[in-house]
This record gives sequence, structure tokens and C-alpha cells, in this order.
Amino acid sequence: MPDGLVAKELQADLTSGVIGREIIVLEQTGSTNDAILQIKNPNSKEGLVIFAEHQTAGRGQRGNRWESATGKGLWFSILLRPGIDLASSPQLTTWAAEAISGAIQNEFSLTPAIKPPNDLQIDGRKVAGVLVEMRAQEKAAHLAIAGIGVNVNQSHEDFPKELKSRAISLAMALGKAVDRQSFAIALLRELDRTYRARFPCDG
Repeated sequence: MPDGLVAKELQADLTSGVIGREIIVLEQTGSTNDAILQIKNPNSKEGLVIFAEHQTAGRGQRGNRWESATGKGLWFSILLRPGIDLASSPQLTTWAAEAISGAIQNEFSLTPAIKPPNDLQIDGRKVAGVLVEMRAQEKAAHLAIAGIGVNVNQSHEDFPKELKSRAISLAMALGKAVDRQSFAIALLRELDRTYRARFPCDG
């Protein structure tokens, strides 16, 4: 894959924070949220990130399918221990959406609009989405998995017919391709910076 993500290089650029201190890149999985639940163990550190170059069963809000063309976007999930109760999980969705919007603005001078509860749009078309799932833990801080999808380098033809009028990628908005590796680093840095400012971390 010419523009494939490289876990070691991503991780090398994210050594000082919480999010991204451990990174795994899968060629394919059903959904990165499910993959994190399968891989994590009681000692898994907060901030584990799993990317997939392709998802066969990516999920959106209300059970909708998230289309994830191979190697064209950023599809990833983050393992978190945010120190909040289950009822407060919408705070995580808000945090992630705002951080994604901030990273896009910082990197590309585009201004995505956040469409509550979990979508980001450019010119009224969806460019990114967030799906947060929380799991109660009896003797530890509740786990949260923040699943994030960003359309990066898709062309109009990469979207299925039913989404062509409702979806957009960063490359389509910019009129040029985006370096996914560089943007992944910038996005994880912004997620980490804002997460540590808003939620307690377990170290």
C-alpha cells in the first residue's frame, strides 16, 4: 500500500502524551472498536490506538454502516479510562468531535461544522464521525472506546451511490491529496492535548 500507515513511525512522534503511546495498524478488521475490545487486557494502558486500513463492518451512530475504502481514510479507535460515569459518555463524543475539527482547521484551514451528536461536515457533507462506547469495570475506572473515522483521500467515485451526495473527503475539499501519516500524527496530538486537559488520566 503506497500510502500505508506505519505504526512505529506514528508512535515515535507521539512519545510524550497518553493517546498514541501504543499504536497498532491492522490491514483489515471488522471494526476497530471491536478489535480494541479483543486485544485489550486488564493491564492495557490508556491511550492504546488501533488503526485499520480497511474495516469490513465499521459502525456509525444508530447502527449505521461506516464506509471505509481501503487506504483512503483514517479509521481508528482509542482505549480510554476517562474517570467519568457511563451517563457522561456524551462528553467524550463532544471532546473527540471538537478535537477532530480543531486538527482539520490547524492543518488545512478548513472549518468543519459539528453536527450533533457525532458528525463533522464540510459544505453540508459528512467528512468525519465519532462513535463512543463505554464498558463498566467493577474494580477499575470504566473503559471507553472512542471510534473515529475521517474521510481523507477518497474521490467522489469511492463513495457508494447512496452516499455520493452526502459525503466528502479532505482531498475533495482541498483539491489535492493529503499525507495520511502526517495528518494522523497531527490528529492524535490534538486528541491527546485536549483529552488530557479535560479528563483525568491514569498515567
